[in-house]
Amino acid sequence: MKTTVLLKRFLPYYKKYKKIMVFDLLCASLTTVCEMVLPMLLRHITNQGMSNLASLTVGAIVKIGGVYFALRIIDGLAAFYMAYTGHIMGAFIETDMRQDAFEHLQKLSDSYFNNTKVGQIMSRITSDLFDVTEFAHHCPEEFFIALLKALVSFLVLSGINVKLTLIIFAFIPVMILSCSYFNMRVKKAFRKQRRQIGELNARIEDNLLGNRVVRAFANQDIEIEKFRQDNQAFLRIKRETYLYMASFQDTVRMFDGLMYVVVIVAGGIFMVKGKIEPGDLVAFTLYVTTLLATIRRIIEFAEQFQRGMTGIERFVEIMDSTVEILDEPGASPLTEVKGNIRFDHVSFEYPDDHNSVLKDVSLSIRPGERIALVGPSGGGKTTLCNLIPRFYDATSGEICIDGRELKGITLESLRTHIGIVQQDVYLFSGTVYDNISYGRPKASREEVVQAAKMAGAHEFISQLKDQYDTYVGERGVKLSGGQKQRISIARVFLKNPAILILDEATSALDNESEQLVNRSLDRLAEGRTTLTIAHRLTTIQNADRILVLSEGRIAEEGSHKELLEQKGIYYQLYMSVQGQELGGARDGEDGLAYI
Repeated sequence: MKTTVLLKRFLPYYKKYKKIMVFDLLCASLTTVCEMVLPMLLRHITNQGMSNLASLTVGAIVKIGGVYFALRIIDGLAAFYMAYTGHIMGAFIETDMRQDAFEHLQKLSDSYFNNTKVGQIMSRITSDLFDVTEFAHHCPEEFFIALLKALVSFLVLSGINVKLTLIIFAFIPVMILSCSYFNMRVKKAFRKQRRQIGELNARIEDNLLGNRVVRAFANQDIEIEKFRQDNQAFLRIKRETYLYMASFQDTVRMFDGLMYVVVIVAGGIFMVKGKIEPGDLVAFTLYVTTLLATIRRIIEFAEQFQRGMTGIERFVEIMDSTVEILDEPGASPLTEVKGNIRFDHVSFEYPDDHNSVLKDVSLSIRPGERIALVGPSGGGKTTLCNLIPRFYDATSGEICIDGRELKGITLESLRTHIGIVQQDVYLFSGTVYDNISYGRPKASREEVVQAAKMAGAHEFISQLKDQYDTYVGERGVKLSGGQKQRISIARVFLKNPAILILDEATSALDNESEQLVNRSLDRLAEGRTTLTIAHRLTTIQNADRILVLSEGRIAEEGSHKELLEQKGIYYQLYMSVQGQELGGARDGEDGLAYI
């Protein structure tokens, strides 16, 4: 992205802190004035001493010193404000941007997260924004000071000797153009660095989360080699960055030296010819030194500038990610939900690869009806369920709850009335209590305990060291698969939704736990619409109606008995399970694993 475009996106963040910014620039002007006064004082003393030493009394020198000391006190106070409050303003802006990025991420659909590495996302909202604090503070400040010093220096030096001033200032545009080439290369190199840091984060995250798999297959050496390659790639990018930075800084030093040569040679010639006084040459040298220090500071700031711009660019890329699922204009909350669900000629294909999953599905589910979804893997069972809470929007057709089209319902109210238990359980880092209460954060402790009892989780929780206050670890690693599943079910019990979606909810449970949970689910399902992606034979038999999905369509529909009589797809799956059970397979575990 162009720098101008990025700055336009960034500047609105100053609006909340414009008073701090205005006072910061005022302090910057005070420090600049204090610095620019010194050459004039030395010029006055030198010229006065050369022309009429007797007139230069001790009292006059002390007064000049007193004035300058007072200016330095002002300079110190102004500099303190700039260093402290100015940096805090930068931190505020960084915090605001990170908050905006995180809030925007909450609005993005599954498609975004399916195609973006978590490590890259984390880099964008953490390390990429670290440099924004310095950028937000120093960018306006440094350029304002540079402009002020250049203007004051030009006016003062022009008053002393116009020709020498023009000769010196003629070097500045050439210097800027020469440095711009390397500056652009540095910017590109920093962008590469940010991307590679994201790749490193993604590699580390992938390895740490899959550490058990790595060790189980004894593939540590392979993982080390993968990391070595990514790490070396990062090193190569840093070497490229430092090459351009060194060239950049060397160019600055060359022009730095040339300008001093001009001051010495041209200034000396002008002084010999009587065009300037010795004090004027001293002032010239000091102003050029100040000017060069300012230019050098701006050029050195260019590295920080590019870091900040790279961070802003990667932030903007997140903010420009399309929010595919959002409240439509005029959407209103869903209240007093009965649980009637209707699919009217619904088709769906994933937006990124256009893989068709559902094809012209029409379905009507009565309030309180318990529906089981079965069929071969990839038939569209999970996708059909994901369309109800609008994790995705249907490509065509219409889905209604209690006669209201989903897009006319606010997302928050829609999802509030839908409870989901997935096969892949995710527990947050925290306590057992924290994870169950996530279903309804304002619930009392008694309600949390009751939900755990209904899910068949209270008994094992009571045996934990700290019971409900037991820390479960990252992703619940300190608990078994069955324990994690029962906690996730308790979370939904606490939520008490009108519509339940059970995505192979009991697949990780042993027989005893499954029986406890199924009894609890039966109690919870009373009067509530329930969709179950079936894994176990018992779940299928207890359903009011079974839908067999195959190749994105409803191939068969009916009760367990009716489908067996049809001797179709369901009959074949059932007989396959029965055969495995006769061979000693656990009920439904393998035969319906792909259902």
